[in-house]
Amino acid sequence: MRAKAALLLALALLLTTACTGGDGGSGDGRITLRFQSLAWQKESVEANRELVAEWNATHPDVRVEYVQGSWDSVHDQLLTSFEGGEAPDIIHDASDDLADFAYGGYLADLTELLPARLRSDIPDRTWETVTFGDGIYGVPFLQEPRVLIADAKLLRRSGVRIPTPERPWSWAEFRRVTKALSGPGRYGVAWPLKEPVSATLNLSLSAGGRLFHRGPDGKVTVRFEAADEVVPRTVHDQVTTDRSAARSTLGSGGSDTLPGFFAGKYAMVPLGFSYRQQVEQQAPEGFEWRVLPAPAGAAGLDQGVSPQTLSIAADSPHQREAAAFIGFLLRPENMVQLALGDWMLPTGTEALRHPALRTEERGWSVGTALAGHLRSAPAQAVRGYPEWKDKVATPAFQEYYSGAIGLGELRRRLEEDGNLVLARYQR
Repeated sequence: MRAKAALLLALALLLTTACTGGDGGSGDGRITLRFQSLAWQKESVEANRELVAEWNATHPDVRVEYVQGSWDSVHDQLLTSFEGGEAPDIIHDASDDLADFAYGGYLADLTELLPARLRSDIPDRTWETVTFGDGIYGVPFLQEPRVLIADAKLLRRSGVRIPTPERPWSWAEFRRVTKALSGPGRYGVAWPLKEPVSATLNLSLSAGGRLFHRGPDGKVTVRFEAADEVVPRTVHDQVTTDRSAARSTLGSGGSDTLPGFFAGKYAMVPLGFSYRQQVEQQAPEGFEWRVLPAPAGAAGLDQGVSPQTLSIAADSPHQREAAAFIGFLLRPENMVQLALGDWMLPTGTEALRHPALRTEERGWSVGTALAGHLRSAPAQAVRGYPEWKDKVATPAFQEYYSGAIGLGELRRRLEEDGNLVLARYQR
């Protein structure tokens, strides 16, 4: 009997330990929150870890555990962790990856959880990137426009007009400029389009392109209209007609183009704003570079963005504590620290006013001038977008840009094949 009683006591203790550990609690009443961060650059990782340490030093009853994630595998990793009941409490992701998780019930609605200060500091147009249905499922905190990073010496020698945010190039003028910058052994521009869909759709907002259209029944269909053609036709014609864009970079990532850029093979490279860090660190001594705004169209400098986000798992038993940590992490001074660490723009209006983000050095002032033109990416709330992108749009755009198919076939694939994919998610 004594042996049986001892066994029952041991089982009871084991169950108690399992229960307290499973809900983020501990025997002493302290809560532990898991924060999965996707920061990867050294400065960014250090900034995140420093802020976690600062929180832990001042909040002994709510400890945050830093968990390192990876952008390369985050969607599948999160899906597995959600379905297995092992999701982190606080989730770092991007807004264009949230739709299926939000509609699937995996993320907490933050509408009533977030501090009022944070809600009012971030513009409504930016909150649209994380709003699905009637709920808010993430906090957008870092964003980056696409810009042109140019060889400053080549620009000066060419005599072309230097664009500014107040007077940018049009898409037609941009095409003429790339022809003028081309010459023996040099292309006016290198388009790194290994992932062509987001770049094309987001830049197409400047020309008024929408591509995705939501009907009265709430269902989304793809229509590739005249405004949607402007950016793809510009790239296609630079590559296949003008020979002012390098065909060899179409399958490359942004980093892959930098050695050729530094060697004078390309006069300009369209890249995300954060690539300035790599340019600064890798450029050879004496190389001069500058940041220019992306071309403008009928809608001016507008372009789509998918900000980095912080969400809370729906299964987290400590959602209010997690929201308090997010509020701390995204105080204006902390948001500036995170933005500088990632070489990106903060979404908060107060943080954007910080002098460190408005200097002309390294193109910061160009980026902040574009902040007011950043809009929700066209595919933001489209269910089934990841499959549409991977199975339909990516190969279609890649073949069009290389000249393998024409504009009519591109339209047919995006619309006919694409709408078949989206329909399965909207039954």
